Amino acid sequence: MKGVIMAGGEGTRLRPLTSTTPKPLLPVANRPMMEHVIDLLRNHGIEDIVVTVAFMANSIKEYFGDGSDFGVRISYVDEPVPLGTAGSVRNAMDLLKDDRFVVISGDVITDIDLSAIVQYHQDKGAMATIALTPVDNPLEFGIVITRDDGTIERFLEKPTWGQVFSDTINTGIYVLEPTVFDYIEPGRSVDFSSEVFPALLADGRPLYGAVATGYWEDVGTLEAYLRAHTDVLDQMVQLRVPGFQVADGVWVGEGSDISPDAVIEGPAVIGPECVIEGGVHLGAYSVLGSHVRVLRNASVERSVLQDNAFVGAGARLRGVVTGRGVNIHAGA
Repeated sequence: MKGVIMAGGEGTRLRPLTSTTPKPLLPVANRPMMEHVIDLLRNHGIEDIVVTVAFMANSIKEYFGDGSDFGVRISYVDEPVPLGTAGSVRNAMDLLKDDRFVVISGDVITDIDLSAIVQYHQDKGAMATIALTPVDNPLEFGIVITRDDGTIERFLEKPTWGQVFSDTINTGIYVLEPTVFDYIEPGRSVDFSSEVFPALLADGRPLYGAVATGYWEDVGTLEAYLRAHTDVLDQMVQLRVPGFQVADGVWVGEGSDISPDAVIEGPAVIGPECVIEGGVHLGAYSVLGSHVRVLRNASVERSVLQDNAFVGAGARLRGVVTGRGVNIHAGA
């Protein structure tokens, strides 16, 4: 069984972070989101992966290569024009037509039990199974109602509060049989949620929803980006955090120089080759990428500073997200 990672989106709601970095390469706890997704697939025995790419495709290809450094085998399929979620997968049909496959976005943070979803799909004899999860605010997502036997009864895409009839939403993680390609017209933009799955429902095809166990966060906004970091540091989601755990909830990368006069409050992550000078206060829920310099008496709290960021002496940061190489002047 293969996995399909959809990695072609532009991530417009995360600009300016995504102006120079494709969304799947944005780091969460100092590893690209798509790397966490690859870990998930590999941990559930899925080592043959097809990645659909479009925006800044070369950056993704250069980082992951053939997948061998990550314990998987990766093939890439370029999306010449926007084809929607289903259209992008249809574009990779030649690599997927022989067996069932799992579809997942390259920009989610999750540790859901994929094996359980696949087993459910197989036990039900489904043509398509949608992984579902309950959320506090379903307005940004597609709501799904299932019957007692797990078959899907109804969809509603991005409802208003007056239309909300469930808090169970579509995670964008699917287990599909190759016969689903019969419902995806080639060469045009097609969406799974609004077109393919309703068509399967209308035709009475075996379409199921399975409530997933585990954590799931759609990292679509800066608020969600910060929230994902907080949840990782609170260990609400099981991800691999790079570095050495030097204290409870504090990870430090190799080669970092931390002054004994600095105060580090966990949970926090400090990447490799960082410099933290004396008098610095690094507050809880802060993540520093690699080669970050924080000069004397600066304070950083609940912030994510990407690689090569520079924080001048006496600067005060709270709830800040920076891109790579950002220079924050002294006293800011």
